[in-house]
Amino acid sequence: MLDCTPKEPLPEDAHTTGKINPVKTCQPVGAMYAALGIHGCLPHSHGSQGCCSYHRMVLSRHFHEPAMASTSSFTEGASVFGGAANLKTAIKNVFAIYDPEIIAVHTTCLSETIGDDIPTIIKQSEIPEGRYVIHANTPSYHGSHITGFANMCKGIVSYLAESDGGPKKEQANIFPGFVNPGDMREIKRIVTEMGVPSIMYPDTTGVMDAPLRETYEMYPRGGATIEAIKDSGNSKMTFSLGAWSSDEAAAALQSKCGVPGVPLRVPIGIRATDDLIMAVKEGFGVDVPESLEVERGQVVDTLIDTHFQYEGKTVALYGDPDILIPLAEFLITMGMVPKYVVTGTPGAKFEKTVNGMLEEGGIEGSRVKAEGDLFDLHQWIKDESVDLLIGNTHGKYIARAEDIPLIRVGFPVFDRAVHPLMPIVGYRGCLRLIEMISSALLERRDRDSLDEDYELIL
Repeated sequence: MLDCTPKEPLPEDAHTTGKINPVKTCQPVGAMYAALGIHGCLPHSHGSQGCCSYHRMVLSRHFHEPAMASTSSFTEGASVFGGAANLKTAIKNVFAIYDPEIIAVHTTCLSETIGDDIPTIIKQSEIPEGRYVIHANTPSYHGSHITGFANMCKGIVSYLAESDGGPKKEQANIFPGFVNPGDMREIKRIVTEMGVPSIMYPDTTGVMDAPLRETYEMYPRGGATIEAIKDSGNSKMTFSLGAWSSDEAAAALQSKCGVPGVPLRVPIGIRATDDLIMAVKEGFGVDVPESLEVERGQVVDTLIDTHFQYEGKTVALYGDPDILIPLAEFLITMGMVPKYVVTGTPGAKFEKTVNGMLEEGGIEGSRVKAEGDLFDLHQWIKDESVDLLIGNTHGKYIARAEDIPLIRVGFPVFDRAVHPLMPIVGYRGCLRLIEMISSALLERRDRDSLDEDYELIL
């Protein structure tokens, strides 16, 4: 199919009614992932069995862990008359059979099109004492999995966060954004190193990276507890990492409980990590520990030692906006050239932000697009190729067709393992990104070199 991608740009109106190889998936995938970040939670898909199976499959293939969820199991009758009866029955049965602490309901395109009033249905349902049901509206035909993640985060705040009205505690809330469990662990470690207690949610550590145990646990031991989420309304401040995935939840928490939000980028790269550390330092009046200073110094030293391996190399980036923005910033810091940057998630702010960084870095001629797709990216590469691709598994076909090395970063990654456990955030994440980029480019150099140029030391 990729052989049929034309090099010449299509007419302006020829590629506006649909997407070809989209750089996103649907809202419920993100909502389900956010819900799994609550301890003892069973996500519930209010729609057909097929929808729920797809959402679970995408998460399970990326994390190599079971993504447990239930469904309202719509049939033709529910599709015509509404799914209220299905949801009420589902809530009653799920609590009776699977005994979760909380059910997190997310809608699908089918239930959204019908117009089911989820809050009213929940109020009319049989919910055992001490258990909870929350919800988020996540129509599949709007936004992306990042939008769904953000909507569920906002739903968690709306239903669970509370303030006791007293003085705020010397603790921080962290909304980590749509990142892997390994990234969440690293973010918590950095804040803990600075001596600041924190509440992170959603928190999929210990859930989507749970260890193998002697007996099966339907609800792994990780995730943010309901008690901790409730107490987040008493925190001194909230660090929301990622404008698309976290800022709305932080704004809701500030409005509901008076906890001020500090919007930050996902801490990928030196500058974004510096911003997080300085925000913690200034917000809580703590010092930056020597351990973090050492880690930062190692990154700077490594950049000096290896810059000749990637200096001036062109890169095509695609994926989620909250990952691409700080990643592009870090690549510019490394001396690389983000030639093409594409996200499937809507938002004009994306193009403005990335173009601003490129202009600040003195980079001209790059193309940036929100609500784009891999067809756009492939056309651009056919017109003028790049040295490196960075993105999820879906780009491997372009990488093969155009003979370009691919570094797998973001979501989803189906064809490799271990990546959800290995952070790309923080200073440790910087080192990992440098190593992956350098290795990919050096492997390519070795592969293409003549025998007389095949060197032991590069």
